[in-house]
Amino acid sequence: MSAVEVVPLAPGAFHLPGYLSPPEQRRVAAIVQALADGPAGFYRPRVRGGGFMHCDMLCLGRHWNARTYTYERQRSDHDGCPAPPLPPELARQAVEAAARVGFALDPDICLVNRYGDDGRMGLHQDKDEDASTLDAGVPVVSLSLGDTGRFLFGGFRRRESTTAIDLRSGDAFVMGGASRLRYHGVARILRGSAPPDIELPGRISLTFRQYALEAHEP
Repeated sequence: MSAVEVVPLAPGAFHLPGYLSPPEQRRVAAIVQALADGPAGFYRPRVRGGGFMHCDMLCLGRHWNARTYTYERQRSDHDGCPAPPLPPELARQAVEAAARVGFALDPDICLVNRYGDDGRMGLHQDKDEDASTLDAGVPVVSLSLGDTGRFLFGGFRRRESTTAIDLRSGDAFVMGGASRLRYHGVARILRGSAPPDIELPGRISLTFRQYALEAHEP
């Protein structure tokens, strides 16, 4: 593997600036666009409180139900369509990013979020996977495309202070081990900051997870 910059932020948390080369970014963008144009494309989730999220979502492998905060095979909170499969090429990028910082990951879920100019994501924990992966600290890996996102990296309580990190197109972020359940979010999108050859509107984040240590139905 070629050299990649690794910026440690806390035990188990790493920022990998420029992890995806420009050709890799274009390839991932093309895969995302093809999925978006498919029968189960992006939609705007309504959360259990009744409001809508501030981004569009497309779940691969398993669908994350925004009303029950659980994973399922069909999009029962939207249109009942099955979650599209996770393309192996996308999964490979996540496996390799995790390996760069010493983690093993066998992803079977990818949440693809599309942020417009006013997109954001409140502070939250990624804790809806099986207890086996949470207890083992199996990492979450995110890849960023398009406009830069102002990412907030926090502690283990929502009210703890956060560090703001600009995640640019091509960046990866890995959060596992002791940092697996840290709070994090997206404060804002820096409009017009995308590379000119990334033909996707706004910001796209791809967040890869492993549902359980052993393959089984939820």
